[in-house]
Amino acid sequence: MSQSVDESSPAVPAIEFRHVSLGFEGRTVLDDVSFELPHGQMVIITGASNSGKSVLLHLAIGLLRPDEGEILIEGNALNQFSESELLALRGNTMGIAFQEDALFTGLSAFDNAAYRLVEHNWAEEDIDRSVREIMRFVGLEHDMEKLPEELSIGMRRRLEIARALTGWPRIMLFDEPTSGLDPVNARLVLDLVIRARDLHNISILHATKEVHQIRYIAMHHAPADDKGEAAAASNTLPETQVMVLDQGEIVFLGSEADFETSALPAVKQLTDPGAGEVISQDTVEDPWPRTRKHILFGPE
Repeated sequence: MSQSVDESSPAVPAIEFRHVSLGFEGRTVLDDVSFELPHGQMVIITGASNSGKSVLLHLAIGLLRPDEGEILIEGNALNQFSESELLALRGNTMGIAFQEDALFTGLSAFDNAAYRLVEHNWAEEDIDRSVREIMRFVGLEHDMEKLPEELSIGMRRRLEIARALTGWPRIMLFDEPTSGLDPVNARLVLDLVIRARDLHNISILHATKEVHQIRYIAMHHAPADDKGEAAAASNTLPETQVMVLDQGEIVFLGSEADFETSALPAVKQLTDPGAGEVISQDTVEDPWPRTRKHILFGPE
């Protein structure tokens, strides 16, 4: 990298996009996208299918390169990273949990969670400590020797998240991590995302098209008590920004409250699908109303 930035400074965003554009085969996928992800906060990215959510995450972690514009990770220009620096970035600073199942079927749950650390040459004792810690965090501490085929769908998804969170990267990207899950398992996954943000101060980009999940994330947090356990939601909530993408452009960026009341057509299609196109095939009513008192996913 050609520049050195104090990445620990809260004034330096965890991620910054500056006028980023990208196209494939003559079609614009992202158009002049600019935003910041502050340290320890979350930006929820939403929009209809094929609006550019997943592409934005792939750009943020360096799996794609923009045609125009600049992406900065903790103040450092991503286009100036060498291949070895990009690998180090994904091994130490950033993690990503995809919606697809990418577990190694021939490896135990423990070895799946350890894979990224082994790949980046962590010491054996550090790997063992880190993996056991993250498996407790996701509630799989009693399933570490099982193969993926022996785990339920919800457990496999939590194992995917464990693998991405092992070693506690400072920045996490979640690409529709509850896709295909029933409401109970979806809630467990969302609780993990909230706890990662609040208990470990991880900066998060979270892509979803399920509006009730946006509300749930924005209205809950996980303050640590003296036992290190997660507690129910309170009046002190971390700031959550919502970004709406429409045909590759940011058409809304603001608070969850402003998102809920926005009259912009692209936002109304999400908050009131009956007034426009169907955004999701999920017709289950919101299982997590604002008034519900909910204890977030178990102690570490």
